[in-house]
Amino acid sequence: MREYRIGEIIRKKRIELGLTQGELCEGIYEEPTMSRIENGKQTPSRTKFSVLLQRLGLPDDRYYALLSDNETKIVDLQKEIVSCNVLKDSIRGLEKIDELEEVVEDDDTVIHQFILRSKVILGKKENGEIKEYSFEEKLEMLFQAIYMTSPNFNLDEINNGLYGIDEVKIINQIAQAYSNLGDNKKAIDIYYQLLKYIKKHFKNIFQSSGLFPLIAYNYSRELDLMGRYEEAIEIAEMGWEACVKYGQYRSLPSTISIIAECYYFLGNNEKSKELYRQAYYLYKAIGNEKSLKIIEIDIKKYFEDGFTF
Repeated sequence: MREYRIGEIIRKKRIELGLTQGELCEGIYEEPTMSRIENGKQTPSRTKFSVLLQRLGLPDDRYYALLSDNETKIVDLQKEIVSCNVLKDSIRGLEKIDELEEVVEDDDTVIHQFILRSKVILGKKENGEIKEYSFEEKLEMLFQAIYMTSPNFNLDEINNGLYGIDEVKIINQIAQAYSNLGDNKKAIDIYYQLLKYIKKHFKNIFQSSGLFPLIAYNYSRELDLMGRYEEAIEIAEMGWEACVKYGQYRSLPSTISIIAECYYFLGNNEKSKELYRQAYYLYKAIGNEKSLKIIEIDIKKYFEDGFTF
């Protein structure tokens, strides 16, 4: 069996997709560096290599680049920060960001983008207290982050770009910021474009990233808020199918609860109750007390004739 060098893998897929070196490496490397990587004269860092593979629609867990001691430390710190993002552990997360900023190179746009995106999630420390950024500040920071690796990013033409997983997550956060600012129509347009992009470009990797269920849930939630219930159900059911097919269950109970609410507003109480039960027991199984309380409040508000689990 022939063994392929990293550069050969990248070059072969790039040509197959009809991309130039400049299009692929925009915001990540200069073209001469990209040429050296494809010719086997330079090895990319692990983080930048992952973004290149993701932009090509290749799974980034199948190919490996050797890590230096500094790269190993960066990857470990990233993992800790991601965990803090999920757990909303802002104090520890910001401490780890400080450590990461000490070891990252000034020209590593991928890591600096990751840092800025994480700060949006974790907030900032002021006078010994953690405070959230305003929605306006978050939006400004997120645009700054996406321009780091996609300098020609156009919010109205998302599908004309080329993105890795973290870049898609930033665009998702931009949509959430617009929603929080009350511009639901803008958020819906972004989610529509994102879902289309993921279906086209991430066929081989959203199985591990969970992007499709996440975007489908956020998209359906916005449609629900705008009273576009039939459309919300259609998108949410696509997300439900992807959750089950690819074992990405994190968004499943919230997706089902969106469908339940939409059926209630469409006048189908029995279908709504059935779905609320499913979402309730999924939340109960994973111990999500906050979401359980939200469902209980919705049920009490919507079904005055009573509800039994």
